[in-house]
Order: sequence, then C-alpha cells, then structure tokens
Amino acid sequence: MTKQRINLPQLRTELSAALTTPELSQLTVSEHQQDQLIALVAALHKWNGAYNLTSVRDPQDMLVRHIFDSIAIGPYLHGKRIIDVGTGPGLPGLPLAILYPERQFVLLDSLGKRISFIRQIAHELKLTNVTAVQARVEEYLPEIQFDSVVSRAFASLADMLRWCHHLTSADGRFVALKGQLTEDELAAVELPFVITGTYPISVPGLDAARHVVEITKQ
Repeated sequence: MTKQRINLPQLRTELSAALTTPELSQLTVSEHQQDQLIALVAALHKWNGAYNLTSVRDPQDMLVRHIFDSIAIGPYLHGKRIIDVGTGPGLPGLPLAILYPERQFVLLDSLGKRISFIRQIAHELKLTNVTAVQARVEEYLPEIQFDSVVSRAFASLADMLRWCHHLTSADGRFVALKGQLTEDELAAVELPFVITGTYPISVPGLDAARHVVEITKQ
C-alpha cells in the first residue's frame, strides 16, 4: 500500500478553519497548541507504518477522525483528573491534554506499542500533564480516583461501567463518545449508574452520528 504524503501547511490551514466553525468555536486553542496538534498528526502518520497504530492512513482523515473528533468532547470534561480508558494511540487523551495543560491525564491501554508511542510523543511535545499506563482497565487500581473517565469507541456503555466503576471519585463522571445510540444500549445502564445527559455533537468534516453520553454514580 502506498503511504499517503503529508502536507503539514495544508493540515494547519484546515485545523485553523475548523476551529472557527460552530462545532469547535467554543474551544480556546492557541497557535502553539495548534502546532502541537499538527505535530501529533505527523507523529501518528510516521509511526503508523511500522506500528499499525490506527487503521486511518490518510493524514487529512487523521485530522478529522482523530483530532477534531477528540477535541469535540472537551467541553464535557469534568474536574482536574482525567483518565482515558482504552486510549489506543492516545485518542482522545493526547489532543485533550494539549488543549487543557492545567489538567492531569492518565492514558490507559493494554498494548505496549501504543503506550510507547504515547510516551514518546508526550516527551517530544513536552506534555508534562500526561501519564501513560500499560494495564488492563479492570486491573488498574489508581492511588487517587478520577473526576472524569473518558472512553472513545471503547466498549458498550454497560461494559464500560462494569470495567471502570472503580475509577471515579465520589462526584466523578463517565464521559463516553459514541456513534449512533440505541435504546437498548441506553437501557442497559442500571443503578447505581444514571445517565445524566446525552448530547449529539457535530464534528467538522465527519459525516457520521456522534454523541457524548454523561453518566454519574449514585
């Protein structure tokens, strides 16, 4: 398969334009942060050939499906301590850590090659608010629990809650980025968990249903 060429100035222009759209205009993203987001796309593109981090091969698609899709959930984060479970190559954790340097992010995944990538890019981009952890989520026991447990295409809502129930602080929230929601999946969320909001979101350039589901534990 021929590797797609990467045009960094074009990607930078597309990112700047996307940040002016109604979908993302509520975000505050500095010039430096935009440069970091583009550097993340470049790193994903570079590493992907050897490590197969993502099935998305085209850099422009990476920008839309990995960067725009990740930062779109920024307004729904809660608190200072965030964990991204099943982060893969750091999505949405790395883009969110770039946007919110005042918050602390733990990026959790069971595959070593993904964790190696996250540690390397966090070092290159000087992201001091990122900790990469290689572990299965149900076996990870943090010393301090989290204000937000974030997942993106990780599992069904019921499975996420079963595996991650021990990660939230007393007033913590689960924030799941989902595609098309079904009544069956929503109905499978049972006490002590309560769905406190389902929010349809739009991602510039992405022609697909996206929803943020917020869940709390009574």
